[in-house]
Amino acid sequence: MTTGKTALILGASGGVGRETAKALLRRGWRIRALHRDPGRVAACLPEAAWVRGDALSAEAVAGAAAGADLVFHGVNPPGYRNWKGLALPMLENAVAAARAAGARLLFPGTLYNYGPDALPLVDEAAPQHPTTRKGTIRVAMEQRLKRAAEAGLAVQILRAGDFFGPHCGNSWFSQALVKPGRPLEAVTYPGRPEVGHAWAYLPDVGETFARLAERPAAPGDLQSFHFGGHWVEPGIAFAEGVRLAAGRPDLPLRRLPWGALRLLSPVVPSFRELLEVRYLWREPLRLDNRKLLALLGEEPHTPLALALERSLRGLGCLPE
Repeated sequence: MTTGKTALILGASGGVGRETAKALLRRGWRIRALHRDPGRVAACLPEAAWVRGDALSAEAVAGAAAGADLVFHGVNPPGYRNWKGLALPMLENAVAAARAAGARLLFPGTLYNYGPDALPLVDEAAPQHPTTRKGTIRVAMEQRLKRAAEAGLAVQILRAGDFFGPHCGNSWFSQALVKPGRPLEAVTYPGRPEVGHAWAYLPDVGETFARLAERPAAPGDLQSFHFGGHWVEPGIAFAEGVRLAAGRPDLPLRRLPWGALRLLSPVVPSFRELLEVRYLWREPLRLDNRKLLALLGEEPHTPLALALERSLRGLGCLPE
């Protein structure tokens, strides 16, 4: 199938960007990918036309987006540092490039937008009153997208839970639960064992973005959807599922040492980021996907056991 359409993927070497690109490729889209060092990452998506450039450069993003029908903004500040200084400027460049190209803009939303007042079941109309710095920035990003839509840009937001998958990059799954590149010796779970948690398998998220891209989106249209993914309750059952997927039901289950993270947070910026969103591991936040189901008829959904097995294999945690 050939659509003749072109998508610019910002963040194509990351988990959600790569899977969205793959899903669009399966539908006949042409893919462009912007990266500061294409030679280092092009092998992760060889079908794409890689363009050298920085998402912080308005000129680079606009040049890569020229003639595109879609701009996917899945890029984050390098090392997840300096969100305040980098996240909004990068989004501003994507908005300007999409507007200049006459393209729609797709954006992956997060749970960080919501504070405790929105829990436990959250739909698209829920109040966004974040209690964290990152959440405040994410709300500001979506407010910028709202203004862009009011000015004539077509925008689609898909919000999902914590990512896992074969190429999940910086995620709770690959940074806390398991250690990529080595066989499992234990599974570490960050949350309260009894509290449910929302997980999103990246290939399913990418497939959903691709299906949204096939739907009409008029200029000035802002569409927001929640992706249900895998709601696992009690939350510890996810860690138990990792053990079973690895064929090691006897592996130790460990708790994340939050106290140690707090002690080290003054010198390890990433630990500060983790501590900020600890509330999402203490209280249940489930995304209501009825609006998405009404539009698509179904949500792409890989069975959890299979999704975990593929994730572990892709991360190098299982023997060949």
